[in-house]
Amino acid sequence: MDKLKNYLDAHDVADLHPSDIAKILKEYNEEDFAKAIKLVPADLVGDVTLALPDRFFDDVVESLSVDELSFAISELESDDQLEFMQELQDIDKQKAGKVFDTLDSIDQNEIQRLQKYEDDEAGAYMQLEVFTATKDEIVHDVIKRFAKLRNENELENVQNLFITNNENKLRYAVGLDDLLVFDFEKSLLENIDKSKKSFEPRRATDRQDIKDVVHIFEEYDLSVIPITNEYGVLLGRITSDDVYDIINELSTEQMYNLAGVDDEAEEDDEILEAGKKRASWLFLNLLTAIAASLVIGLFSETLDSMVALAILMPIVSSMGGNAGTQSLTVVVRQLALGDIESKDAYRIIQKEVIIALLNGSLFAIIMGTIAALWFDMNMLGLVIGLSMIINLFAAGFFGATIPLFLKKMDVDPAIGSTVVLTTVTDVVGFFSFLGLATYMLL
Repeated sequence: MDKLKNYLDAHDVADLHPSDIAKILKEYNEEDFAKAIKLVPADLVGDVTLALPDRFFDDVVESLSVDELSFAISELESDDQLEFMQELQDIDKQKAGKVFDTLDSIDQNEIQRLQKYEDDEAGAYMQLEVFTATKDEIVHDVIKRFAKLRNENELENVQNLFITNNENKLRYAVGLDDLLVFDFEKSLLENIDKSKKSFEPRRATDRQDIKDVVHIFEEYDLSVIPITNEYGVLLGRITSDDVYDIINELSTEQMYNLAGVDDEAEEDDEILEAGKKRASWLFLNLLTAIAASLVIGLFSETLDSMVALAILMPIVSSMGGNAGTQSLTVVVRQLALGDIESKDAYRIIQKEVIIALLNGSLFAIIMGTIAALWFDMNMLGLVIGLSMIINLFAAGFFGATIPLFLKKMDVDPAIGSTVVLTTVTDVVGFFSFLGLATYMLL
């Protein structure tokens, strides 16, 4: 624990960063971790815990008392409070109930407000702490109030002042840099009317899909976005640091889905749970492998009569599988980034098919020549060349079509795509190669 002690002693409390502390804590074994977490300043425990990988959450819960956990939560912003409580409920519902009961009524109400949203809704990720003013307030009074709130640590990471009417409906968003050049003796509305800039805010609604909100952030290069209800009433905000976390989570989920594993199961240390999730996809893969084997079985006599076919057969399926994965990965990623609309489907499929045919023709010539020289059979070279063109065509077509179809069906394009695509390229590859060989060589 000397490393953590040295870090804490070498820095003022104001200069301590949760990520740096979390990085040190990850180096400790379970026994030392339980002691080290006690050394972390109480007002940083919550942020440090959320900065740690999920597998450490159990150790934090076991090491801290109900009161210590309650204080840690109270020091967090509302969106982080919700995340902390959800993790705690997953691990120990009884302790989570006790911790919740010890929170003050304001924190309890904020957590309950955020809990009503689904995981894919923007409201589940918003902070309820916002800096607001009405349009008729004098700028000097607004700045004075902001300074007071900031000094009392009631507001963090503030980039914009959100201006509302008397019904709390969002009207304008003013950056703090613009606020400082306003005429301090005039009202906010007078300054806005006088300015040549537009202060109409980009906004999102609380029930909007979080992926759409991320796209708005990326498209307009925002640092914060206000969240309103369907009637325009200001509810909260989502900041760029939260969006970075969301992008990371979505990318990780997509990567795991492409590999046929469950992201939540993999983040925990539950070996049986992770193994069970993987086994379900492996079982599906087994069934598809059997389907490919049945195709091979249809041409057993052809294989028996020519050993060269068995030697070359894996090359056809492997090239098709890799080409298909390339198309699949590109399309799935572009769908995730919002770069593909429904009207783009034909263009995307056409592009992938053309690329597949070009590469198929190139490698058909290369592999056809190699096969012909290797086994001294020109027709064998022609068979594998034609088969490679057919299989790469199928790989490009289905590599683009499968995720586009799943997206149209409102299913995550990454889920199951790889398994389906592998089946297609194996079946088409084996059938075309062995079928052509049967027709042309025997």
